[in-house]
Amino acid sequence: MPQIAPSILAADFANLQKEVEMLNASAADYIHVDVMDGIFVPNISFGLPVTEAIFRHATKPLDVHLMIVNPELYLEDFVKAGAAVLTVHVEACTHLHRTLQEIKRLGVKAGIAINPHSPIELLSEVLEEIDLVCLMSVNPGFGGQKFIEHTYSKVVNLKKLILKTGSRALIEVDGGVSNQNARRLVEAGADILVAGSFVFGNSDPHATIASLKSIAV
Repeated sequence: MPQIAPSILAADFANLQKEVEMLNASAADYIHVDVMDGIFVPNISFGLPVTEAIFRHATKPLDVHLMIVNPELYLEDFVKAGAAVLTVHVEACTHLHRTLQEIKRLGVKAGIAINPHSPIELLSEVLEEIDLVCLMSVNPGFGGQKFIEHTYSKVVNLKKLILKTGSRALIEVDGGVSNQNARRLVEAGADILVAGSFVFGNSDPHATIASLKSIAV
């Protein structure tokens, strides 16, 4: 049974409190918060003030995904804003190990995100240091994109690498997740599914989240 992390990026921002309260009452395990700077990815989403606002109303832990350059400059700020999980991109960190150590020092779970084009071997030296690997199954920056089919084999290979290194890191898949691919992802080894448009674009988000969470292999 996977954990579910609905992405608030797909929510109605004019009714953000209501959307957060809807997730509070759902079977979701996390609220996924995508922070984009318009430099690392070609889009701007929101930053610290909106993250803080989400946290004030959330009863689910915030899974904060930093799609930004120089994430090490903002780690403490996002922890203070309410992050329970803080994920940085391997492609954005010059000193990845140091950044992960700092996240752990701040007392939250440390995650690494990796883009579709990047090989999982980039993670081999730090897997034992982290709690989560976020595999991007679309090119980061925009919601509603088509799922990249190569992700299934990437999940399988990452699971093998995690077992080989003795890491306890969970595998999170982010992008284009729906009822069309969720079961296959879980069968491949995914532990956490991030779903945005599929949840918030559905007439019954609670039922949608529950159906994703009920997948068993």
